[in-house]
Amino acid sequence: MLSPILDSSVSQTPTIVNLTNGLTIIAEQMPVDAVNLNVWLKVGSALESNEINGMAHFLEHMVFKGTPNLKNGEFEQRIEQRGAVTNAATSQEYTHFYITSAPNDFADLVPLQLDVIFNPIIEDGAFGREKLVVLEEIRRSYDNPSRRTFYRAMETCFDTLPYRRPVLGPADVIEGLTPQQMREFHGSCYHPNSVTAVAVGNLPVEQLIDIVADSFEKTYYQTETFSDSLQSLSFPVSPESPFEEIIRQEYEDEQLQQARLIMMWKVPGLLDLEETYGLDVLASILGKGKTSRLFQDLREDKNLVSHISVSNMTQKVQGMFYIAAKLEKENVPEVEKIITQHLQSIQKESIKEEELNRIKRQAVNRFIFNNERPSDRTNLYGYYYSQMQSLNPALSYPQVIQSLTTDDIQNAARKYLDPNAYGVTIVTN
Repeated sequence: MLSPILDSSVSQTPTIVNLTNGLTIIAEQMPVDAVNLNVWLKVGSALESNEINGMAHFLEHMVFKGTPNLKNGEFEQRIEQRGAVTNAATSQEYTHFYITSAPNDFADLVPLQLDVIFNPIIEDGAFGREKLVVLEEIRRSYDNPSRRTFYRAMETCFDTLPYRRPVLGPADVIEGLTPQQMREFHGSCYHPNSVTAVAVGNLPVEQLIDIVADSFEKTYYQTETFSDSLQSLSFPVSPESPFEEIIRQEYEDEQLQQARLIMMWKVPGLLDLEETYGLDVLASILGKGKTSRLFQDLREDKNLVSHISVSNMTQKVQGMFYIAAKLEKENVPEVEKIITQHLQSIQKESIKEEELNRIKRQAVNRFIFNNERPSDRTNLYGYYYSQMQSLNPALSYPQVIQSLTTDDIQNAARKYLDPNAYGVTIVTN
């Protein structure tokens, strides 16, 4: 096993080791009769150039199509024989692969999981067949009215940042990709320095670390490098300027049963994490749950919307605070006006102490309830460490929320949610 360099900056339960080859392993023993391995890579659609947009997601598909040691379909068959489950996901800023097994099967299955991740053949015939699958996935995503509306909102919000592009990429780009391009992309991105491997479950921490580290040594034998391809992977580091006026985009969509209204503001992301907490609370106060302000006012009292929700979407470089409603199209102007009035009210009078205390209780309880399973923990640890190289933001979240005051929430609303400058996407039927 390669010698670890312990990360002393994290003092909570999870153990973090950085191997000398660049691989990071996070491990935690949990008294649940299962073990989850979650392998996070710092590669996603936001890092791609327009010429290869969608490659990261396409590669996620191809990873499961065979290695020099595993035939196409053999990995899934051997996983299913043990009653284990596996899957993967690609986002704007990461790709991750995960497997859950019984503790006594973990040592046998981890090498299989790492083999498919790091040694895919990307055979020409399989590439062509899977391209058709990805193109169908793209087509279905555009056939989904909610997806189409979200894509349009992202395009309204971001002028140049790659968050405005769908993770799947456009069909014409996918059609032009070649197997060799994908092999070079894999060689450039799937390497130890890009990986955070998280293992949580009912095995001793030392054993979890040893299994992952030894399995990686046995399976990572890539000898060819494609450093030139890294020129295609340039991550933006500067957020866009906030809206200075109301930017309005309107569309028609015959498939909608009701109109859609999405109002959005450009807000801080993970690079300015301290600024995001007040916005998280504002999202909860305005539109999370049946006790939220907008739900009570617009749906329960005035019956102007059939659904309304608010989210503070925190991405790495820049986030998007958005309010989304389903409603009859004749109600759009009034609903938009009422929403801005709620923002003005918070900016002038702040929020009530009891509202803030309710959100604080919810935040603590959600943190507990959402981290009861090994897979929950590996998602939490893997996301934050792969994006920020620290677990402190994940583990301290309830405490930070508890420390916020009504003045903090009012200041966040004043600073970032200008009721006279925002983006708005309206889609009518």
